[in-house]
Amino acid sequence: MATEKVDVLVEGGKATAAPPLGPALGPMGVNIGQVVLEINKKTQDFKGMSVPVTVTIDKATKAFTISVGTPPASQLIIKEAGIPKGSGNPNTDYVADLKMEQIIKISQMKKDSLLGKTNKDRVKEVMGTCQSMGIMVEGKPAKETFKELLTGKYDKKIQEGKTELSAEELKELEEERKKLQKELQEKREEFMAKAKKVMDANVGKERKELVALMTEAGLPIQIINEVLPEEEKKPEAGGAPGTGAGPAKEAAKPAAGAKEPAKK
Repeated sequence: MATEKVDVLVEGGKATAAPPLGPALGPMGVNIGQVVLEINKKTQDFKGMSVPVTVTIDKATKAFTISVGTPPASQLIIKEAGIPKGSGNPNTDYVADLKMEQIIKISQMKKDSLLGKTNKDRVKEVMGTCQSMGIMVEGKPAKETFKELLTGKYDKKIQEGKTELSAEELKELEEERKKLQKELQEKREEFMAKAKKVMDANVGKERKELVALMTEAGLPIQIINEVLPEEEKKPEAGGAPGTGAGPAKEAAKPAAGAKEPAKK
């Protein structure tokens, strides 16, 4: 059976016959409207995200099959948590909280690309990603909830495959997210004030000295780099970047063995 494949990137649930999909499918004689409808059905859980899609077409019958890839687990976590990005200090600064149902949902969406052989193993992988992003699970740091997972506390939910949350639970998560964001902002303002105090008390000192003082004061490296950005290294005068050429005056030196002109 001779087939052709079309690989495209579409927004979840919002594929259309416009480019890039329509022009790619047009010459192949398939019903583009049906293809678009099927893609949107298969990608509706990925709304707001770019999703890789492969359309495989039988050249003789024009029948088609659609396979949908998934965004990285980190992107699914960000969408589920309703945040723009993960934490810059995941071990101390938490940016959102997820329920176990949401972890199960993400593990099911990534089922074909995760390494775990069982549902529980795949849930563990997603929780590991949460830990690296500063996302809490069930109101606790992910590593603590992970320990509870190993005791079997969430086995029933995982076996049932429960992925839906009540309106009340969603409201609680939103309130928790706002609380965490407020705490992070307050902590940032505190760090910035402390950094300014160090700089004001040590005017004229070199960057490396200020970095050492700020580190000693307990400021995170992200804040330090923000208030003390590293200067770009400039090439030496007369030498092109990366050539190793030094100042032009070096070229004026006499060649080895040549006599210097007599001084007048």
